[in-house]
Amino acid sequence: MDPQTALFQQHRPRLFGLAYRMLGTPTDAEDVLHDAWLRWHNQDMAALDDAEAWLVTVTTRLALDRLRRAKTERQHYTGPWLPEPLIASDEEPESQLERSESLNLSFLLLLERLSADERAAFLLRDVFDYSHAEAAAILGITEDACRQRAHRAKQRLREGRPRFSYEPAAQQHLLEKFMHALQEPTPEVLKALFAADAVHLSDGGGVVRAALRPLHGSERLVQLYTKVAQRYRESNAVHRLQWLNGSPALFTWIDATLVTVSWIETDQQQIVAIHSLRHPQKLARIHRAVTFALGDAS
Repeated sequence: MDPQTALFQQHRPRLFGLAYRMLGTPTDAEDVLHDAWLRWHNQDMAALDDAEAWLVTVTTRLALDRLRRAKTERQHYTGPWLPEPLIASDEEPESQLERSESLNLSFLLLLERLSADERAAFLLRDVFDYSHAEAAAILGITEDACRQRAHRAKQRLREGRPRFSYEPAAQQHLLEKFMHALQEPTPEVLKALFAADAVHLSDGGGVVRAALRPLHGSERLVQLYTKVAQRYRESNAVHRLQWLNGSPALFTWIDATLVTVSWIETDQQQIVAIHSLRHPQKLARIHRAVTFALGDAS
């Protein structure tokens, strides 16, 4: 490996982690890194004072451009849009070190509340620990402007942050109970799992059956999942718990096809939010990566 390629590979985990948090999808993050690599390959290294700063700057600005386009597209998305999980082959060492709420799928969804500029400033300052001066140089703005964007971002995140915790043990415990409830559903068992004001988001992208708006309240969720459980039983669905982005998730397979990936948020007693990824294109990539590990379930 030539020195220029080796240097890019050295910084790749951090670049991927930044691009993924900016965009919420691994494929978009990989596209950004590919474009960054092309620019890096044509760069005269002798002209650089700080290779890492150059790579982070280029990656951030490429991700910003792509995120602005993505936000326009997501305004016309059919139903709720959910971020795509990382899977084992995507998880670079840098990402594995940062098993924090900044990789949690629900937190990535919360980041959608921010403008593209606010998201970049917040991630650079509060997740990747760049100073305001360093983040401002990366973004090509003044330090005061960077500080203001990061401050606004934190305010928006505090306002939008639900009451749930990110405690994986509580999530796993309730997901296991939810999985068993889907196999033998009763209204009483399901209702006990959901908080009174629980919310359900489902991303089908207009391709498969999914709620086009968030559903609120335990009564509606009980009705929904009573019907869903019945369909699963009639289809001989197989449920498995897997880990995605540092938290447990429920995988549902029908006829060797991954049809749903669900993750939850809790108040450590009940489910307060449940997110179901059902878009076939998003699931296909996860399916390919986990098929071997799941053996006869797929």
